[in-house]
Parts: sequence; structure tokens; C-alpha cells
Amino acid sequence: MLASKLLGVWAAVAAFACCLTAGLWILLAAGFDVRDRLGTGIGLYFVGKAFFVGPMLYHTAKKSQT
Repeated sequence: MLASKLLGVWAAVAAFACCLTAGLWILLAAGFDVRDRLGTGIGLYFVGKAFFVGPMLYHTAKKSQT
């Protein structure tokens, strides 16, 4: 039971870190350029995804009964 919760917390931290890193890397590559709307949009998507998926996985892991 404890191992699955710990794995869930580690997965949440890893998902948050990977998505945030990818989003920031894409934004730095795109440089918030008006002409590169696709790159800026994808970068912002990954940053937003990090702040949604990471906490959701964390709360799910903390509330799991198994």
C-alpha cells in the first residue's frame, strides 16, 4: 500500500518536472515570437499541463486506498 502511494507521488513529481521542463524549453526555443504562434502555443500548453497533471496525480496518489 505504501509503495503504490510512493510510486504515485514520484510519478506526479516526474510528470510535473518533465512537462514544465519541456514547456520552458519550447518557449525558450520559440522565444515568444509573434510569428511562431505554434511554438509559443505548444510551449504554453506544456507549462499549463504541468500545473494540471502533476497536482492531479499527486492528489490521486494521496487519496488512493490501495
